[in-house]
Amino acid sequence: MPIMPKRKIIGTDIFVSPIGLGTVKLGRDQQVNYLKRFKIPDDKAICQLLDLAQSMGVNLLDTAPAYGTSEERLGKLLGYRRTDWVICSKVGEEFQNGASHFDFSPEHIRFSVQRSLKRLNIDYLDIVLIHSSGEDATIIQKYGCLDVLADLKKEGLIRASGMSSKTVEGGCLALERSDIAMVTYNIADQSQQPVLDFAAQQGKGILVKKALASGHACLSGSIDESIAFVFAHPAVSSAVVGTINPTHLRENIEAIDHVFTGRL
Repeated sequence: MPIMPKRKIIGTDIFVSPIGLGTVKLGRDQQVNYLKRFKIPDDKAICQLLDLAQSMGVNLLDTAPAYGTSEERLGKLLGYRRTDWVICSKVGEEFQNGASHFDFSPEHIRFSVQRSLKRLNIDYLDIVLIHSSGEDATIIQKYGCLDVLADLKKEGLIRASGMSSKTVEGGCLALERSDIAMVTYNIADQSQQPVLDFAAQQGKGILVKKALASGHACLSGSIDESIAFVFAHPAVSSAVVGTINPTHLRENIEAIDHVFTGRL
């Protein structure tokens, strides 16, 4: 069984597994963009998934207030194992009564981080990203969100900050003013490559979302090809994959092993 090596997020002192586990499916099954309907797993199934992930070297967990009860459930189930994980959460998007809304005010950003710490039952967050509504540049320039996160970093409540961005302009602007950008990047959607290129030039970190095109790569049988494409770019530290299926998790990790050992 392959065990993934850890990779440094460029420009930080944080080391993460090439595959990160996205946890939206642990707490939210409404208004989500997945190919198939799914049932939110019970505590036993989540613990088994976390155990499997950890046994194969996964250490990055990606969560958010917008992921329903994901933060609370992780806070209850991680327990003493918190230090084994790099935890990334977000600020700005809220999901209540079946709908999302956004609040990027400095007061809410600070409140949201404090709430995430309480929900997750931890003293600090490794990574906090702005959960963009799509108006990346406006969010950064008008609301000063990254400045608030920089203050929280100085206070020791977070280790690194950035944005889960949706535009090239916003991703590059976030990298100018923080540590990390999380961007969509896959074979079918290469529109954010300039952000990756900019990160490589500036010595900043990149996390990839939708590396498998929200599951389409799994259906087409091109997981290895998709993973190889994403990690061919030197700026990428980790690709976050949102799965609750142990078989899919194993396949993703095996694809990483194939890529890193040159067995494609």
